[in-house]
Amino acid sequence: MKPLLTIDSLNLAFRLDQEAGGRKTVLHDVSLRIRRGETHALVGESGSGKSVTAMSILRLLDEVSRIEASGRILFQGQDLLQKSLQAMRKIRGNEIAMIFQEPMTALNPVYTIGSQLLEPLLLHRQMTKAEAWEQGMQLLTRCGIREPEYRMNAYPHQLSGGQRQRVMIAMALACRPQLLIADEPTTALDVTIQQQILELIMDIQQEYHMAVLLITHDLPMVRQIAETVSIMYQGRIVEQGATEKIFHNPEDPYTIHLLKSLPHEHKKVRSGSGDLIELKNIRCRFTLSKGNGFFKQKKTILKAVDNVSLTVKKGATLGIVGESGSGKSTLAMCLLKLTDFQGRILYNRGTTVVDLAELSGSAMRPLRKELQIIFQDPFSSLSPRLSVEQIIGEGLKVHGIGSKKERQRKVAEALEEVELEPDMAARFPHEFSGGQRQRIAIARAIVLRPVLLILDEPTSALDMTIQAQVIELLKNLQQSHGMTYIFITHDLRVIRSLADELAVMQHGQIVEQGSADRLFTTPEHPYTQKLFQAAFLKADKPVRQKSA
Repeated sequence: MKPLLTIDSLNLAFRLDQEAGGRKTVLHDVSLRIRRGETHALVGESGSGKSVTAMSILRLLDEVSRIEASGRILFQGQDLLQKSLQAMRKIRGNEIAMIFQEPMTALNPVYTIGSQLLEPLLLHRQMTKAEAWEQGMQLLTRCGIREPEYRMNAYPHQLSGGQRQRVMIAMALACRPQLLIADEPTTALDVTIQQQILELIMDIQQEYHMAVLLITHDLPMVRQIAETVSIMYQGRIVEQGATEKIFHNPEDPYTIHLLKSLPHEHKKVRSGSGDLIELKNIRCRFTLSKGNGFFKQKKTILKAVDNVSLTVKKGATLGIVGESGSGKSTLAMCLLKLTDFQGRILYNRGTTVVDLAELSGSAMRPLRKELQIIFQDPFSSLSPRLSVEQIIGEGLKVHGIGSKKERQRKVAEALEEVELEPDMAARFPHEFSGGQRQRIAIARAIVLRPVLLILDEPTSALDMTIQAQVIELLKNLQQSHGMTYIFITHDLRVIRSLADELAVMQHGQIVEQGSADRLFTTPEHPYTQKLFQAAFLKADKPVRQKSA
C-alpha cells in the first residue's frame, strides 16, 4: 500500500545568534513511512527530537522559530515543505490533526471548552451552532468526560489535567482527520481512562481508516497499539521496524537500555516516625453551570473532595491514585490552602501542632517553604519571563535565604541534583523539552529542602529512562534529607516503586487506603481491583485486533 505520509531524509536546524554558534541541528536524516489505517510509534527520551519531528510535519515551527530544513515530507504525494503557510492552515486540524503534549498551554484560557471544541466543527465541517454543540457533547462523552453539558461551559483551569487532555483529543478527532499526530495523548490520564482512549482512537481509526503517529514514552502502550515503531536518540532514528520485533529482539544499545528502564517494584518499606499531617473531614465544592445560552444556564454543585480523612507519616511516601477528576489534585490544593475548603489540617512541626485551616494568608506564608508542591503541568507553572536561575532561586529570595552568591550556588547544586547542567541557568523555559521543564520544577521545590513535598504527576512528562532516574533521585533525596512525600499519580507502575502507604480516590472520596504492599497484593474495593487490573494487564497483544 502506498504510504499516506513519507518523511524522507529530514534534516532540521535552528538558526541561532552568531555568538551562540550560528545554528543547532536537531534532526539528522530522519526517515519514516506511515500507511493509511496504520499506527506508527515514535519513541525516545525527552529532547530526542520526537515533538520537533511532529511539528515539522504541520510546519508549526516556521512561524515561531528561524529554521533550516532539508529533505521531504510527503503527505498524499505532496511535499508539505514546499507548501505556503496559507495552504498549510487548510490542512491543519482538517486533514492532519494533532494532540499536543501539554493541554493547558494548547487550550485558550479565556474561552470555554465548548467554544474551542465548536470552532473546528464550524470552520471545517460547516455545521450549525446547534449541530456543533450536540456533536461536541457527543465527542466529550466518547472521550470519557462525565456530564458534558456542564463541561462545555467550563474554562480550562476548571478541569483536571486528564480532563483537559481528553478535551484536546475530542478537538483533534472532531474533523475526522486522515492523519492524527498524538504527542503523548494519554500522559495525564489514569489507566482506566487511558484504556478507553486507546480503544476510542482505534475505533475511529478503523471507522475512518485514519493513520496515527503516536509519540510517547509509554512502552507498554506502544506494544498495545502500534504496528511499527521508530526509536529516536539525539535527533536520529537508531532503530525501526515491526513493534513485536523491536520488543523481542532489540539490536541498538539505546533500544535495549530503553526497554530495561521500566519501573521496578519498591523493596524497602518505610513505616514513618509518627504523624506529620492529619487531614480531618476535608470537603471542597465547586459550582458548575450548563446550557448554551446566558438565560438557559442551570447550576449544580460538584463535590470535588467529599469528607476525606487521612494521615501522612513522617519520612514516608503516601501515594494517592485514582481517575483524573477524582479529586487527587484538589485535595493537594486544600492541604496547601490554595483553594477554599472545610475541615481540619493538623501539621506536626515537632514542638507544636498547627491547624493550617485556621491560619490566615500571612500566617501561612512562612510555612510554605516547608510545604512544597511540584505541579502536573511544568510549562504553565514556570514563568516564561524568568530565567531558570530566577525560577529556582525565587523561593530562596522570597524567604530571605542566603546572599545572592549563595543563592546562585544553591541553584547550581539543585540543577545538578536533577541531572541538568548548571550552565542552563541562564536559559528560559521555552528552550527546554517537556521532561527538562519537569526537572526544573523539581529543582525549584527541592532547593528549599522542604519537610513535605507534594508531587502531582511529577513523572508524567518524562520518558522511561529519565523517569527511572527521577524516581531514583526522589528516593535518594528522601533518604538524605528525610523528606515526606505525597505522590499523586495515575501511573501505578511508578507508585508501586515508591509508595509506602496508598490511598485510592474515586468521585472525591477515598474508597480504600492502607499499606501499599497490602493494596497491591490483595485489593478489596471493586474500583481498586479494576484500577490495578487495567494497570498491570500484560500487553502481549493489541487492545483490539485491527483489520488489515
